[in-house]
Amino acid sequence: MHSICSQATTVPRSNFAFDSRSLALAISKPFNLRFCGIRKEAFGFSGLIHSCSSRVPFSCRGHSKKISASAENNGTPPKSFDYDLIIIGAGVGGHGAALHAVEKGLKIAIIEGDVVGGTCVNRSCVPSKALLAVSGKMRELQSDHHMKALGLQVSAAGYDRQGVADHANNLDSKIRSNLTNSMKSLGVDILTGVGTVVGPQKVKYGKIGFPDNIVTAKDIIIATGSVPFVPKGIEVDGKTVITSDHALKLESVPDWIAIVGSGYIGLEFSDVYTALGSEVTFIEALDQLMPGFDPEIGKLAQRVLINPRKIVYHTGVFATKITPAKDGKPVTIELIDAKTKEPKDTLEVYAALIATGRAPFTNGLGLENINVVTQRGFIPVDERMQVIDANGNLIPHLYCIGDANGKMMLAHAASAQGISVVEQVTGRDHVLNHLSIPAACFTHPEISMVGLTESQAREKAENEGFEVSVAKTSFKANTKALAENEGEGLAKLIYRPDNGEILGVHIFGLHAADLIHEASNAMALGTHIQDIKFAVHAHPTLSEVLDELFKSAKVKVTALNHAPVSEPVAV
Repeated sequence: MHSICSQATTVPRSNFAFDSRSLALAISKPFNLRFCGIRKEAFGFSGLIHSCSSRVPFSCRGHSKKISASAENNGTPPKSFDYDLIIIGAGVGGHGAALHAVEKGLKIAIIEGDVVGGTCVNRSCVPSKALLAVSGKMRELQSDHHMKALGLQVSAAGYDRQGVADHANNLDSKIRSNLTNSMKSLGVDILTGVGTVVGPQKVKYGKIGFPDNIVTAKDIIIATGSVPFVPKGIEVDGKTVITSDHALKLESVPDWIAIVGSGYIGLEFSDVYTALGSEVTFIEALDQLMPGFDPEIGKLAQRVLINPRKIVYHTGVFATKITPAKDGKPVTIELIDAKTKEPKDTLEVYAALIATGRAPFTNGLGLENINVVTQRGFIPVDERMQVIDANGNLIPHLYCIGDANGKMMLAHAASAQGISVVEQVTGRDHVLNHLSIPAACFTHPEISMVGLTESQAREKAENEGFEVSVAKTSFKANTKALAENEGEGLAKLIYRPDNGEILGVHIFGLHAADLIHEASNAMALGTHIQDIKFAVHAHPTLSEVLDELFKSAKVKVTALNHAPVSEPVAV
């Protein structure tokens, strides 16, 4: 994924942006989807079977949109092709699509102008998790209360900044190497250079100063990702005013840093910086911190992640101008009221991190050659990720996945979209249910979610005429959480009591990012509460938090399928 092109208007504050159309959709019929983020091959494991099945022509899918006639304006499509599939961008989305295409027996090329792994591996989720692993251990060692409760005695904990930075950089290198080797070993051609669409089913690529190469493919996927979004008036010098790209290098740990934006990126970096000794000031344009979370979860998270730590915050304000430190002067931040636009305050800090979301990286793709006009930088697509031209028509054989289309700015969403596209181009119609894709914030403790928030669910229920119920369970009742002295946490289920449909699940607590997948997979497969109640969970494990959550729900119908299964014979 990326933790990150210019665009005219501000994009969503978080890199976990949700398309409003997707959130308005009901959770519909189940889809047989294999989710993946970074596949196991990225970590050096083999075992992927190369299918030799022949390619199946893709039949009519009943699209309501017209097929674009732009091919007539940009040259005739080639009669034969160099590849079955060309992917522009070798991030997590492109990698996931490439590996699935290999399974389907396609001949593939992937074009990358920077480094394999994209934003996620090199400048976001992978290095940030390395830093968060350090912050989690530091936070635990620094807590006298926690250590004493476990009967442990630890002398003062310290860290080596360069050693921490090297840990993150080494992880990047390892995953990047594994991703590259996995594709090469499976026969994927990695073409180095900047990819540009020059016409129907035709792409050019090359490096600056060298001749361009032209390649053709039956289908093309754009997977170019995103970059950090920096609002106007903010001067980034990469040293004292930084984006997440710079912060992940951990070139310094300032005594006092302002973080502009309290979404996922800002929250995770506040966890890192405070664990390493920094004081943090949040600057948030909306009236409350963590605006993208379910309000009840956000309230608890603020009590645990913000209030006890060396963090202060300003809400309802914009940072209209940020000037880097220079000539002995500190970083200055000019704030105005978000509603009245009146001057509010001026802050002086040692450093500022701009965590105001991400912008799609779609410049220079040659979209004008195929009559595509971006929307705030995003490439317009339909529910099957097929690109839509300026006239509202579908462009044959051209798709866009991941952050570049803006539907759901998550690495694993990009991968799932890529897999969905490969299914389509090999003859199986497939529409991805974005409401079943989970998201997580890797603070300590973690936050995770899937589906609708309670307010979104109630709005949907009012519009469609059904009832909504909510069930909750606490980590304080979980044996494993208590054994680890980590009982602070809550799981929340939003559902329909008339039929047991899961509308959303939100978790705050120990390993919430791992626990959410039972709920997301249930939603993806269309499993209802009255059936999942019969699932068995090992004891004592954190998974019992979800077990208790589903069992506490009150559903008015009986189980759809709970026939007894014969006991295995003991050996």
